[in-house]
Amino acid sequence: MGSEGHAFPGGPVTRGVAVLANLEKPDAPAVVRQLIAWLEERGIPVRLTVPTALAAGRPDLQLELPGDESQVDLLMVLGGDGSLLGAARLVASSGLPLLGVNLGRLGFLTEIELPDLWTALPSFLSGDCTVEERAMLEVTVDRAGLPVWRRPALNEATVSKRPFARPIEIQVLAGGQPVATYPADGVIVATPTGSTAYSLSAGGPILHPGVEATLITPICAHTLYARALAVPAGERIGVRVLGEAAETVLTVDGQEGVTLEAGDEVTVGLATGRARLLRRRGWSFYRVLGAKLPEGGLRDGG
Repeated sequence: MGSEGHAFPGGPVTRGVAVLANLEKPDAPAVVRQLIAWLEERGIPVRLTVPTALAAGRPDLQLELPGDESQVDLLMVLGGDGSLLGAARLVASSGLPLLGVNLGRLGFLTEIELPDLWTALPSFLSGDCTVEERAMLEVTVDRAGLPVWRRPALNEATVSKRPFARPIEIQVLAGGQPVATYPADGVIVATPTGSTAYSLSAGGPILHPGVEATLITPICAHTLYARALAVPAGERIGVRVLGEAAETVLTVDGQEGVTLEAGDEVTVGLATGRARLLRRRGWSFYRVLGAKLPEGGLRDGG
């Protein structure tokens, strides 16, 4: 993102910082007000997403996202991994860099813990940081040959039955070719980022985020032979629910969804945009993996 000749990261923030806060976190409004004061004292323009601005009592700082990404250099996300997933989908097409500040329990994707915010922030604002690009998915539902629902996803797309419904008959295709058909509670199509989330809980492997692959993981398949499958990232994955689909839903990142109807075609492909996560220099996926996984629970939901 950015205008021609602009060097962030690699040079200091000049256009300003946008802030999106998960207002369900008790500390969020107070942290936002502190952040506004801290940035304004240093002459750094600050803008807030509309709900964040209203909660902070600063409607004069409102910024529309998506839409106004060109007015700022980065988006600070105050919350947890769930907040970062939502923000990534919000700015997926613009490439606006994201800086996650963990106000939640785990923070597998976020970069800064709240107690470290004020000491870590100057390095990021000076451009002394790196950008880690994460693959995203584009998820489409076609009904009677026409697209009726489309969303980006950073973690995964999941087709699953509702609670108490019977197992569903699922056909999975890759590159237009049938891969498997099985009765199951559902199927997850995940990015490497999503391999440490719902897919892992369903028995899938962990993929390094730099691996160019898409992961197909059955959920409680009623067969001894259903296993997670990694396919090239460029393969378009098709998911069809055979027979009755009234109790079946499609969700992306566990946050947005749609009820499927009989005959619907779900297609999951690689999105053109990528999530751009700001990282400290020397950031290591393996170090994060070792630090976070033993704590139990991979998705904060924040």
